[in-house]
This record gives sequence, C-alpha cells and structure tokens, in this order.
Amino acid sequence: MSMSMKDYSEKRDFYRMQVDSEIQITDSQGRSFSALCKDLSGTGMQLFVSEAIEEGAELHTLMPSTNDQFPPFETVSTVVRCTADGDGYLLGTSITKVKR
Repeated sequence: MSMSMKDYSEKRDFYRMQVDSEIQITDSQGRSFSALCKDLSGTGMQLFVSEAIEEGAELHTLMPSTNDQFPPFETVSTVVRCTADGDGYLLGTSITKVKR
C-alpha cells in the first residue's frame, strides 16, 4: 500500500493490531506482574499497567499463545512513554528483541 493510501493518523511502517490480551511482565529488578497488551505492531506494544514505569526501563514480556500450534510471544522491550489513564497507566514500548 502506498503512503498516499494510508490514513493520515496511521503513517507507520507497521500497522497496529488491537489485541487486548493478558501479558506477563518482568522488570529489571526481577518483579513480575500481569498487564494488558492493548495493541501490537512490528516494532512496539501499548501496555496497560497498574503502576507507573519510568521511561527507559527494560521489560521482559511474555504473551501466552491461545493456539497450541504457535509459541508464546516473548520480547525484551524498552518503555518510551508512560501516561496516566484512568486507574492505571498506558506504556508505549519499543520492542528491542523478540525472543520467540
């Protein structure tokens, strides 16, 4: 699809897929917690978490698979944005490594 055919608000190299799936996160201190992955693209994710996480923090994520034929989606990601949203926070993350 050419750039002129893309909607103005979505001029990205990778489209965002709305997923709304539970995801497990482990931070650099080894703390693990559940979050909600709101959307996923080829280079990043938007996560809804209960506590703020500072920009630049490295996170290890694991999204379970709902199909036995596909492995869980596991990444190393960096927080690029953290904004308050209702009773939690929305994290914008950049995927730095796909582990599987």
